[in-house]
Amino acid sequence: MAKRFDPELIPPAPTLDFEKIQWQQGFKIVAGLDEAGRGPLAGPLCAAAVILPFDVTDLEEKLFGVRDSKQMTSFERETLAPVIKEFAVDFAIAWMEVEEIDSMGMGQAGRIVFYRAVNGLRQTPKHLLIDYFRVSELEIAQTCLVKGDQRSLSIACASVLAKQARDQRMIELSTVYEGYHFEQNKGYSTPGHIKAIEELGLCVIHRHSFCDHLLQEKLFE
Repeated sequence: MAKRFDPELIPPAPTLDFEKIQWQQGFKIVAGLDEAGRGPLAGPLCAAAVILPFDVTDLEEKLFGVRDSKQMTSFERETLAPVIKEFAVDFAIAWMEVEEIDSMGMGQAGRIVFYRAVNGLRQTPKHLLIDYFRVSELEIAQTCLVKGDQRSLSIACASVLAKQARDQRMIELSTVYEGYHFEQNKGYSTPGHIKAIEELGLCVIHRHSFCDHLLQEKLFE
C-alpha cells in the first residue's frame, strides 16, 4: 500500500527548497510544470513550464502571493502572471485540443501536453519538478511532488500561468459558442453549464469522452 501523504509537509507558501536541491548539485536550469483544465467538460487542456533564476536574492519575497492557482482569485492570477513572466528565466505554454483529448484519453494527453510545454522552452531543463505526474516521454530527470503546486514555487508559477492562459482562452471561446457561459464556468460542470447542454446540446469544443457518460446519467435519467 502506498504511503499516505502527510499534509504537514505543505508549507504556508510554496518555497524554493526543491529547486535549491538541484541548484546546489549544479543543475541551474530547473523547470516547474503544471497544467489546468484536466476536469472540465469543454475546452482544451493547458500546461505551462517555468524556469526561475537561481541567482536572484529574495525571489520568494518578489513572487509573494504565488501559490496553487486554484487557491487564488482571478484578480490575483491576473496580477501575478505578468510578475512571474518578468522574473522567469524562461517559460512556455502548451495546449492539447479537445479532439486530441477525445482521441487519446486524458492520461496520455496530460503527459503529451507537458512534453510540448518543455519543448516550447528556449532553454533545455536539466531537471523537472512536476505536480504529481511523471512524463515518460521526456528523458530528463524528474521529481514528482504530491501537492507540488503548494510546495514548489516553480510549479506554483506554472500553475498560475496555465490557469490564467486557459481561463482567457475560455473567455474568448465564449464569444464564439454563445449560450454555454464559458466565460463564467470555464467549461466545468456547473449547474448552469449542465442546463445549457440540456437546452443546446454539445458544441464543437465539448469533450465527448467526458460528456457522453454525463449525458447518460444526468440528461436521460
